[in-house]
Amino acid sequence: MAVKIEFLSKDRDYEVPCLYNITGQEKVVCVIVHGFGSHKKSFTAKMMLEELPLLGIGAISFDLPAHGESEADGEFLRLNNCLADLAAVEAHARALAPKAEIVYFASSFGAYITLIHLAAKKKNCRAFLRSAAVNMPSLLIQLLTPEQKRCLKTAGECIFEKAKYGYTRDLKLTQGLFDDLERHDVFTLWQKGLAKLCMIHGEADQTVPLSNAKSFAEMFHVPLTVALNGDHQLSIPGAPEQVLKLAADFFQKI
Repeated sequence: MAVKIEFLSKDRDYEVPCLYNITGQEKVVCVIVHGFGSHKKSFTAKMMLEELPLLGIGAISFDLPAHGESEADGEFLRLNNCLADLAAVEAHARALAPKAEIVYFASSFGAYITLIHLAAKKKNCRAFLRSAAVNMPSLLIQLLTPEQKRCLKTAGECIFEKAKYGYTRDLKLTQGLFDDLERHDVFTLWQKGLAKLCMIHGEADQTVPLSNAKSFAEMFHVPLTVALNGDHQLSIPGAPEQVLKLAADFFQKI
């Protein structure tokens, strides 16, 4: 089945671009949530969109506000919008495959968003977390340059340039986003038993140190696979295949 594109707009201030590979007959459909500065067509998202359906698992990916093909700018890059977009995509997946269990594959910032989403739902779902940014509130602050801090203080916003950070487009970050992050610590919001989680994290991740992921995994008894020599993108030879196999095995368990 070919991947289809759709722009969700119902009850939204902007359209949410999404790609999906769903027949409607699946028992499991995976919602893919990309990381900060990434997009729905990233290497990993594309891999999951193409490979999971071969195993009978539907897949749907989307652009968070101000990412990828999203028409929204950085003013809309707030946690409430990220969570609302995730909920809208999940609802669309349920409409496309009414009998399917909805599971999640989330990377970095997307994993942080997914944990907040599931903590609010309090349903027994399954989520595979890749390079989870469990330290997101402090992570962005650490990335700020003195000039960006000055801009935030004086103008209430700053720019993360794509060339410097390796993003697909420039990102405007507002003080409101930083305020949102400060109010959402997943170590406080999460509880044991809220959902079935599985994690993989690079041993050499320089964006989200392995120690942060280990702390979360140990605190909430989450199985954690350490990818030897793996970076944050888990792009070293063999790592993408390891991610796919672990996620597929996790989603195929009954």
